[in-house]
Amino acid sequence: MKYRYVCLLSSLVITGGLSLAQTNQTQVKEDFKVSSTTQPGKQYPQVNSEGRVRTSILAPQAQRVQIDIGAVKYDLVKDEKGVWTGESAPQDEGFHYYQLNIDGASVPDPGSLYFYGASRAGSGIEIPAKDQDFYAVKNVPHGHLREIHYFSKTTNSVRRIYVYTPPDYDKSGKKKYPVLYLQHGMGEDETGWGNQGRTGFIMDNLIAEGKALPFIIVMENGSVNFGGGARPPRPAQGAPGQAPAAAPAQAAGQPGAAGGQGAQRPGAQGPGAGMNFAGQFQSILFDDLIPFIESNFRVMADQKHRALAGLSMGGMQTRSITTANPGKFSYIGMFSGGTMTPADVKDMDTFKKNVKLVFMSFGSKEGGAARLQAAADEWNKTGIKGVTYVSPGTAHEWQTWRRSLYQFAQLLFK
Repeated sequence: MKYRYVCLLSSLVITGGLSLAQTNQTQVKEDFKVSSTTQPGKQYPQVNSEGRVRTSILAPQAQRVQIDIGAVKYDLVKDEKGVWTGESAPQDEGFHYYQLNIDGASVPDPGSLYFYGASRAGSGIEIPAKDQDFYAVKNVPHGHLREIHYFSKTTNSVRRIYVYTPPDYDKSGKKKYPVLYLQHGMGEDETGWGNQGRTGFIMDNLIAEGKALPFIIVMENGSVNFGGGARPPRPAQGAPGQAPAAAPAQAAGQPGAAGGQGAQRPGAQGPGAGMNFAGQFQSILFDDLIPFIESNFRVMADQKHRALAGLSMGGMQTRSITTANPGKFSYIGMFSGGTMTPADVKDMDTFKKNVKLVFMSFGSKEGGAARLQAAADEWNKTGIKGVTYVSPGTAHEWQTWRRSLYQFAQLLFK
């Protein structure tokens, strides 16, 4: 079986890299505003129209303070009161993890809201996007993002999940709904899609506009034991799934480049070589999670009304699970999780009978658009709908995945 991925493993998150002086020699636009991810009542962090992030912290005894965002550190400047202030270079629009570095110690920014990513709870910043309307909070009927605890026989523990139910779920009596099982990336958990991904607002708006059918979304924690008892490579601090900067000779989309190849083929060396990305999560999904959801929520408990999707590591898990279990899901989504072709499927006859859609997406800065389209063309030749989406101007980051969900959701269960 051939493994063809065009994204780097979520585990290859880097800690540092470059360290720059306070921004650069260009003139900084002084139109900074408090971010939507700044804690209420705080003045910093702020964002300007260029997408620069400015932060400030009182640390009179510190010798050096930096903001670490996008795998680059930028120096802050101390005033006579011991307050350090400075800004980053322009960032891509959308959500980013970041942290402060004080004399070598990496710490959250006390002014920001906290999000779980990069295997820690830390700071996040929202850079306003031109298309942010599709996940904005609007005056439309809203669904519920429910925090649920259930017992898993696989892990012999009580696990937490988040379940999005559509706006009419509690009013619709006996009506049953399709289900999307939606997975996060490496270094994240079950909170990622609801918080950073803004899944509930995306769905509320789509449903209100009549662009998507109402369905339930289930979000579990896929960061569990991988096949053979192995653990995934430990991610360093930074954005989850953020690829290392490419060497000068490596272009985007080429092996080893940012947004280039991710999981290795069997026998390959390096992080993730020969790894079973489904691992223990497949047992949790089939033996515990799906039975729990189908017993406790009003869902259509059949393969025709079941979808599986994920970003980065979650996309790789989706690929592993669906190719090995062609009778479980009808709709498949891989967001920055590589490519999938008919050659990857063991039982193609069963797969063709059951699967309606294979959706694959990337950010334009990740590269690989040609490979995506080639894979989609192969699916279309088999009679299974193959769809690709390339998020303009984004890399391996949440804006890519928000847009991907927005596109994918409109294709489901129709």
